[in-house]
Amino acid sequence: MASSPRFNRGIILAEQGSHVTISELVRVHACPVRFYYEKDEPVSESDRYAVCKQISYHLGRPLEADTIWDEVLTVRPKTDPALREFLDICIASCTKHEWKVAAQTDVTVVSKKHGIAGMIDRVAEDGTFSIVRAAGALPFGTYAADRLRIAGIAFCLEEMTGEEVAGGHVEYIPDGISRYHTVQPRDRRQLLTTLHKLRAIHRGEAPTHPLNAPCHRCKYRERCEESGGHRLSELL
Repeated sequence: MASSPRFNRGIILAEQGSHVTISELVRVHACPVRFYYEKDEPVSESDRYAVCKQISYHLGRPLEADTIWDEVLTVRPKTDPALREFLDICIASCTKHEWKVAAQTDVTVVSKKHGIAGMIDRVAEDGTFSIVRAAGALPFGTYAADRLRIAGIAFCLEEMTGEEVAGGHVEYIPDGISRYHTVQPRDRRQLLTTLHKLRAIHRGEAPTHPLNAPCHRCKYRERCEESGGHRLSELL
């Protein structure tokens, strides 16, 4: 297994420019049709993610619930007060395990070759990296979306550092679980395939939904079913 890339403390954050984001790739992978309908709408983080993200800054140190909640409200003053209990649940889960303290947080990474950009949530002293999730963990392994995120970051880091990147950690804060994912060739293939789909959408080509698209909970289901066989640009 290749060693983890080292991060200089004085790293200069790369400009994203016209790069597509790893988050966009994840959305396209879930359903390119839904992404098309929503591509011009602003995307905001959920209150749950805001809570988990703020907890992540304190991992490896004592988790003081009141302090972290005050920080959440400073960042997002309109956070649902009911999530104070959610924060307590997350902290109770996280205190059951040991965590590496972050040497750096929110590190921007870019691949000029592939035209993608993303952000690493936490980087440890030993150079290992993590992304933070507000979802509960699977019984085993990681979600497909998270494997795609790790692969995208690996693409960027390999170009930025010149070193092979074996994988990264996914931190499921509500369950207090950190899972390491080793990037597989299938992850890299999936990332490239999704990138081609995203570029095709930007060219105006009509996307088709995957067989396992989450249609049952999609607000565009009826609209999507009516658009079969046509360019979406002709229907909008």
